[in-house]
Amino acid sequence: MLDGSDAMNQDPDYSAAYIKINTTDPALYGNALVFTTGRGNDVQIEAIRMLVDQISDLDVDDAFNNIGEIARKLSRNSHIRWLGPDVGVFHMAAGAVLNALWDLFAKAKKKPLWKLLSDLTPEQVVAAIDFRYITDVLTPHEALEILKSAEASKEKNQSILLERGVPAYTTSPGWLGYSDEKMLALTQQAIEDGFKLIKYKCGGLIQDDQRRLKLVRNLVGREFKIAIDANQVWDVDQAINWLKELKEFDLYWIEEPTHPEDVLGHARIAREIAPIKVATGEMANNRIIFKQLLQSNAISIMQIDASRVAGVNENLANILMAAKYKIPVCPHAGGVGLCEMVQHLAMFDAVAVTGHHERRVVEFVDHLHEHFLTPVSIKDGFYTAPLLPGGGGEMFDSSIQEFLYPHGEYWSVQK
Repeated sequence: MLDGSDAMNQDPDYSAAYIKINTTDPALYGNALVFTTGRGNDVQIEAIRMLVDQISDLDVDDAFNNIGEIARKLSRNSHIRWLGPDVGVFHMAAGAVLNALWDLFAKAKKKPLWKLLSDLTPEQVVAAIDFRYITDVLTPHEALEILKSAEASKEKNQSILLERGVPAYTTSPGWLGYSDEKMLALTQQAIEDGFKLIKYKCGGLIQDDQRRLKLVRNLVGREFKIAIDANQVWDVDQAINWLKELKEFDLYWIEEPTHPEDVLGHARIAREIAPIKVATGEMANNRIIFKQLLQSNAISIMQIDASRVAGVNENLANILMAAKYKIPVCPHAGGVGLCEMVQHLAMFDAVAVTGHHERRVVEFVDHLHEHFLTPVSIKDGFYTAPLLPGGGGEMFDSSIQEFLYPHGEYWSVQK
């Protein structure tokens, strides 16, 4: 079907490493996942197994009160850190453990994660963050000021969230492997569903991009917002030249135009392709990369991911740095469970940090939600606020048993 196909990932295999943290109470547990596209799961699972021992035998309340220290301990394991500080498979494994803990905390306190985070005091939020390497951009004192300045608006912001939600955009029509006919049919459906921004994959052949975007523009008109996503396929000069060839289509943003760690490359692209905005972050490894992207004026849109960095804790830092620089956080949510998880971070931002504003949009992809206990709900192009306790990453046991690799029922049939 080529769902998920783009210029870099031409044979997508939606999958995830899944974690469940049990407690002495069989009814209380935490779930999370790390989204991958196939064989990387084997490595990711082993990394998670190496880290979970560090949280065994913890008391739930003590863990909640000391989650910042737990996060720092997971990321600073000296033996594992030697393989790469704050990056890659072990950093994502730390994120899996932390996200599962936050899911556990939310269930223990009978709140959806966005509500749990929004109800934290500014001091509690700051205590959860590892400020090492980012104090030249954001100090604990500055983070406290940002959070305290938003406190008076929390109640109003929460009312707006519960009544309306947060705006979504969709990538569902735009996969690179789709035929023109399917792309246009899904585009029309997205417009009818209330979306005000649609994103399309690009970067295969310039002629294909020009043809596809011309068809889209003819359908949606000149005023409708469209964005494109290159999934890191270009060199810097290539990105600049390619985007100049697409200038006539009035693009709202270009996403991931080059390697996610090429901060200076992103900055140069941003300077030379204006007024097209540069958006990136779904594969930014850590808060340090986000710090540098902000410092260098390399992005107009920050795209955090729920499972790429070290979980909720590090994304709190990313959201606050973006708030200081007045850059909107528009989370990435392109795969298994990511919509369910990252919506909570966007909603925390809307309630307790930057409030509701028209520059925030959260990615929505209409794939695989049926496997989750609390699937996302989209109404008139808005994410509606989930009300059930937890962080959104829990899957049905039946789905796990069917698709668990390699012994699940699905794989037995495939053989």
